[in-house]
Amino acid sequence: MSVRTAPRLSLLLLAYFAFVSLGLPDGLLGVGWPSISADFAVPTEAVGLLLTASTAGYLTSSVAAGFTISRLGIGWLLAGSTGLTCLALVGYTASPVYALLIGCALLLGFGGGAIDSGLNAFAAGAFGPRHMNWMHAFFGLGVALGPLIMTTVLATGFSWRWGYGIVAAAQAVLALSFVLTVKAWSRREPAAGAGEEPPARPVPVPVRETLTLPAVWFGALAFAVYVAVEVTAGLWAYLLLTEGRGLSATVAGICVSGYWGSLFVGRVVQGVVAERLGSSTVLTGSLVAMVAGAVLVALPAPGWVAVVGLAIIGFGAAPVFPLLTLTTAERVGVEHADRTIGLQIGAAGLGGAAIPAGVGVLLGRVDVELLGPALVVLSLALLALYAASTRRPARIGATAAPGPDA
Repeated sequence: MSVRTAPRLSLLLLAYFAFVSLGLPDGLLGVGWPSISADFAVPTEAVGLLLTASTAGYLTSSVAAGFTISRLGIGWLLAGSTGLTCLALVGYTASPVYALLIGCALLLGFGGGAIDSGLNAFAAGAFGPRHMNWMHAFFGLGVALGPLIMTTVLATGFSWRWGYGIVAAAQAVLALSFVLTVKAWSRREPAAGAGEEPPARPVPVPVRETLTLPAVWFGALAFAVYVAVEVTAGLWAYLLLTEGRGLSATVAGICVSGYWGSLFVGRVVQGVVAERLGSSTVLTGSLVAMVAGAVLVALPAPGWVAVVGLAIIGFGAAPVFPLLTLTTAERVGVEHADRTIGLQIGAAGLGGAAIPAGVGVLLGRVDVELLGPALVVLSLALLALYAASTRRPARIGATAAPGPDA
């Protein structure tokens, strides 16, 4: 049996709030960009500079966070990174020129990547499958709230800067909360039950030992491909449904919203299922479901078949990211887990940016109907990478703690 115990309610709620706030800026940009580009007199495609800067910061900090947690502690990492995102968002509200806004995007990505990596590293050792899934579901809630905040701000006649100011205020509250709970975040060892020895602390190991483990790199590639499937399906489904399957713009938009909704619902529902059936069982079933959904999207069939396929992909994909994170220590050993999670989060950001863009080029130059086959190939690759990462159990030794499915 696992020695994992229920996390402290205060830390659990703070983690949920942190993931909501992590998703908020992503939701602001889509609605606010027309106003932003008009204010700074830049063309529509200039949004790419913001996205590139943000992604660069995110990749850098998410990878670095896994290697610095042992020095700073997760509490100070979260507090400092949240303060940095608050500063970046304040910069959004006050930037007089677009070049400064790009610098703020770099800081925003830098802070967000460290928060994402730090919280996932903590949750992998302290939370069970249910709370891990629910924590990631709250990120989706934040992404959904962002457009509502910006829409409300613009509809009431205020500048887009107020939308970022509201989120900056929320980040300031979150940063203060992390400062006040720094010591609590360092206590993530689960308590031993009656008659059981407390689990040993992970022994520090050289960085090169982590980087030479095949499971580390198979896992990182799996994260890159997973996020690529999630983002590619959500980003290009509208184009397929309208231009390829003949659905109206309104119906296609509702269907794409349904895809993201299935991802949110799936994380809420499957968090409970994973605690009962075990993470490995749910992961395997979810990956197979993603392949099945992708096949439906690829079929030359009426639009409703593709819509069903998208819903299956979303529901199947829902627990993959949180459960892959949760089971990292089982694949590589607890002494390598924090570093590996940082690498995985960084790979996820890179895969989510590069692969969907490449698929977009393919759809634009060849045929929009290639979305389905692309999703099939990516889903099969993800299934193969997961199998490779778990094929040979990592050498965990005396420092390993029982996994969540033990």
